[in-house]
Amino acid sequence: MDPTYVRDKPGKSPMGMDLVPVCRGEAALGGGVRIDPALVQSMGVRIAPAVRRDLSRKVRAVGRVGYDERLVEHVHTKVQGWVERLFVEYEGELVQRAQPLLEIYSPELVSTQEELLLAKRYREATQGSRYGDVSQGGEDLFQATLRRLELWDVSKNDIDRLLATGEIRKTLTLHAPTQGVVTDLKVRDGMEVGPNDNLYTIADLSQVWLYADVYEYELPWVREGQKAVIELSYLPSRTFEGTVTYIYLAVDPKTRTARVRVELDNSDLLLKPDMFADVTIETETRPGVLVVPDAAVIRSGRRTLVVAAEGSGRFAPREVTLGLDSGDGWVEVRSGLAEGEDVVTSGQFLIDSESKLQEAVQKMLGPAQPREGQHRMGASTMDNGPMQPVAPEGADDAGVALKPGMRMNVNGEGSP
Repeated sequence: MDPTYVRDKPGKSPMGMDLVPVCRGEAALGGGVRIDPALVQSMGVRIAPAVRRDLSRKVRAVGRVGYDERLVEHVHTKVQGWVERLFVEYEGELVQRAQPLLEIYSPELVSTQEELLLAKRYREATQGSRYGDVSQGGEDLFQATLRRLELWDVSKNDIDRLLATGEIRKTLTLHAPTQGVVTDLKVRDGMEVGPNDNLYTIADLSQVWLYADVYEYELPWVREGQKAVIELSYLPSRTFEGTVTYIYLAVDPKTRTARVRVELDNSDLLLKPDMFADVTIETETRPGVLVVPDAAVIRSGRRTLVVAAEGSGRFAPREVTLGLDSGDGWVEVRSGLAEGEDVVTSGQFLIDSESKLQEAVQKMLGPAQPREGQHRMGASTMDNGPMQPVAPEGADDAGVALKPGMRMNVNGEGSP
């Protein structure tokens, strides 16, 4: 309790505490410290060796279900017109591929159908001409008009019906380009629509993406192609398996997480967009990695240290370079420690305190051996006489070497 009280044999301090033996030269050994084994035991110091083992980690995160962006389709019309009839009238409706969505009346479409019929008759009239240019011109006119209707997405069946019956249809029917759910509907009966208008957005939910937010310190464990297990809180008896397909390149500055995309099969439509889910990514195992318990690591900010136990009560700090953290109490050591070396896992700070105490005692002892009954106060010795300095030559009372130009206070007897 009082490091300034020193005796040359066992006893008790004035405060009633048992004195701890300290031998000269044993306080600091190569940057370490030697502590009596009995004191080590009373401090509750625990030791574990650095070993090699397979290191793995399960990265757990919270995910959100989203659409597979490759399976989202937008429906546009390629002609100017007005909506005559809606077959799909609300968002959230399931549609099948090629299902009718709406009918559009377009004067331009009507006139083009008339031109096609005229081009057909002209082709038939010039087909037997003895002038090749005339017959070819009739064929070219017919094909150009036909091509215009095809580019407006008029189906082949409608064109064949028009050529067979000669009946001009007033409206054009738009069909669903894919199966899925209508996520956006921006058209109503009687509205005027054009090529720039997005009429429907249809998303196929048979396959979905899940976005998991992974903390940046766990990103070294995550790789594309790894397996991910998905659990839903409302469906505890069911798990879903997916594959990590992409790791986004930016980190959110607020949450310090990066998005990881997982592809999931959703043929039964149980996963719905914007659902939250628990994600467990099964990472690759790193075989034969040198590890120590995480409790042995001291992180000071500038350095990372462990306290090595060298035997016979000797302890020394080691600066180490760490690697991956398994998250279950083990951390990889890449340099600074060898396999089989013992490190302190509990009581490091008590050892540090004891080393500083012994260092302070040694500085106060100086080169002279202490005598029984002496009490060292600051940098002087009280022994029934005037205070005499005991600091080593060339050092002040704190053990700091004196340098030219330093200022110091000097007290002495005599006239002012």
